[in-house]
Amino acid sequence: MDNVGIVVENLDAAIGFFVELGLILEGRMPIEGEWAGRVTGVRDQRVEIAMLRTPDGHSRLELSRFDAPAIESDHRTAPVNSLGYLRVMFAVDDIADTLARLKKLGATVVDEVVDYEGIYRLCYIRGPEGILIGLAQELARPV
Repeated sequence: MDNVGIVVENLDAAIGFFVELGLILEGRMPIEGEWAGRVTGVRDQRVEIAMLRTPDGHSRLELSRFDAPAIESDHRTAPVNSLGYLRVMFAVDDIADTLARLKKLGATVVDEVVDYEGIYRLCYIRGPEGILIGLAQELARPV
C-alpha cells in the first residue's frame, strides 16, 4: 500500500492531529492541472495536500483539502457499519497516553476502550471533523 487518503476542511488541524498521533509530515503542496483531473475524475480541481508517514516508514496518509470544486458529499459522521472506506487503524505503544494527547485536540472515544482477550487494547475515536480512526495497543503476541 502506498497511502490512504482523507479529505478534510481544515488541513492545519488535521495535520496537527496526525502529527500528535506520531506521523511525520513529509510535505505539503498544491495540486491542480488537467493531469490531476484525469487521475481522479474530478476536473478543474484545486487541492492542497499534505503527505504524512508512519514512524516505521511503511505507510503514508494523504490529507487533502479541496478548494475547487465544491465538496460533493460528507461521510465524516457515518457509523462504523456504513458501506465504503471508513477508518484506518493505527498501532500505538500506549493507548491511554495516546488518548490523553489526542483528547487535547478534540478527539473523543466512540464508545469505550476494550481489552481483546489480553492480546490487544482497542478503540475507535473521532478526530478533527469527525474523522474515524482506530487505535490498537498490542499487549501480548498470540501464540
